[in-house]
Amino acid sequence: MDAHRRREAGFTLIEIMAVVLIIGLLGGIVGAAIFGRIDQARVTTAKTQIKQIEAALDFYRMDNGKYPTTDQGLDALVHPPTIEPIPRNYRPEGYLSGGKVPSDPWNNPYNYLSPGQNNAYSFDLWSLGADGAPGGSDTDSDVGNWAEEGQG
Repeated sequence: MDAHRRREAGFTLIEIMAVVLIIGLLGGIVGAAIFGRIDQARVTTAKTQIKQIEAALDFYRMDNGKYPTTDQGLDALVHPPTIEPIPRNYRPEGYLSGGKVPSDPWNNPYNYLSPGQNNAYSFDLWSLGADGAPGGSDTDSDVGNWAEEGQG
């Protein structure tokens, strides 16, 4: 009688393999959905960081009368520029906390052009997206501070 109970109390190898297979399939489905969301979260992070850098550039302009030049770049937000035009009212603590310009979510530097091609009266600020190259689509597309096509 004891041998009969022992056999019924455990799982067979086939039952265990079925459970492992089901867990693997569910993991694959959930993993694919999560990785798609990670890419979209990076695009959202890039848009948020661009807005923060834009605000710092606006403070720089309020203090100094104009935006940093393309040659001065975004580094002008954390270190006083040493090339003309030298700002007259530069904040000693700079314009971005942390003492450095953040990289985009794909660990590439943001691009800056002043005056801009898309924003002729201010500046263009953009990330090249996941592929690190101009253009692209979906998460590979550029993320910039100008209106996207169709959004006016």
